[in-house]
Amino acid sequence: MRFWFARLAGTAANQMLMVAIGWQMYDLTASAWDLGLVGLMQFLPSLALVLVAGHALDRYHRARILAACMALQAIVALLLMLGAWHGFASRTLLLGLSIAIGAAKAFQLPAQQSITPLLVPAAVLPRALAFSSAGMQAAIIAGPAIGGFVYVAGATAVYASCAALFVLAGALVLALRYEHEPAAVQRATLETLLAGVRFVWQRRVVLGAISLDLFAVLLGGATALLPMFAKDILHTGPWGLGLLRAAPALGALGTALLLARWPIRRRAGTVLLAAVGVYGAATLGFALSTWLVLSIVMLAVSGAADMISVVIRQSLVQLETPEAMRGRVSAVNSVFIGASNQLGEFESGLTAALLGPVGSVLLGGLGSMAIAALWAKVFPALARRDRLVENKP
Repeated sequence: MRFWFARLAGTAANQMLMVAIGWQMYDLTASAWDLGLVGLMQFLPSLALVLVAGHALDRYHRARILAACMALQAIVALLLMLGAWHGFASRTLLLGLSIAIGAAKAFQLPAQQSITPLLVPAAVLPRALAFSSAGMQAAIIAGPAIGGFVYVAGATAVYASCAALFVLAGALVLALRYEHEPAAVQRATLETLLAGVRFVWQRRVVLGAISLDLFAVLLGGATALLPMFAKDILHTGPWGLGLLRAAPALGALGTALLLARWPIRRRAGTVLLAAVGVYGAATLGFALSTWLVLSIVMLAVSGAADMISVVIRQSLVQLETPEAMRGRVSAVNSVFIGASNQLGEFESGLTAALLGPVGSVLLGGLGSMAIAALWAKVFPALARRDRLVENKP
């Protein structure tokens, strides 16, 4: 439970931080391009550090690495707090500290993924991932909503709260105890660094699952544009932005609780592809909405569909990967996740600058639906996958 509460606190802090940075950036520049740049600045470090992060997680103590990531983000939050308090917050500061956040996440995300299988047996891993995801989604619901409401009192209050939550998360991670720590791998060479990339490339089911999420969310994500939709289309304030940011997590939370109680047992590949199609359709609905309530509903549906994809993908990746390589494979998976999220935010900002926010999200929703149909043909083994946990001969 310590790990569960640590992820809860860290995720809530991350979400509050993103709400505050996004709203502060849009207040400073009123630019869709700059909102997209925040996502890009967070993605680039994860791409640059993927091989190093994976090797470190397979060689060193994963919990200590995760705690260090929380400490770095606490420092970033304190710097942002000082910037807001003393009035020197700027576009350059927000983008520069976004790079530091991205560097921390380059290690944080694969560390979290690779620690989980050490805490539960393989047979119950899908259910454990769903339960863990339920907690994360609760934090994702609470984080943006709390961040939006607290932002009414100023960015300083939000950043101070984030710093405290990161410190709490780090302390809980350091208190973790588990029996099995990965055996040390040989010293870093190009061959050992690239082992995770080779493994993913050779496992078509794993490659199909994580690349499906990459392209679907890369195209269909609307998160970076929510400040624009909130202010210019739905005509609401920071509290409305907080509700919009929380809506996908609300749908995801309900779905995660259902999956924890009734896990997916059959036709996993078909369910995965269908969920991505629904995600794209809900994104289309959000793009066309001019009513705050309907927008929240569409985002909640997209979050529910995405949660099905997340649980299936994470289960496949962890169950198909040998323990000695989980750090490196999780790092590769995290780059795909980062590309779909942070790089997706940059793509959204770029297309919104050219087509406007509605045109950008419409195009993304159509793209996600097309990807689901295409992947059924390109990765037939994924489409035919029946059970998440296959019986070994």
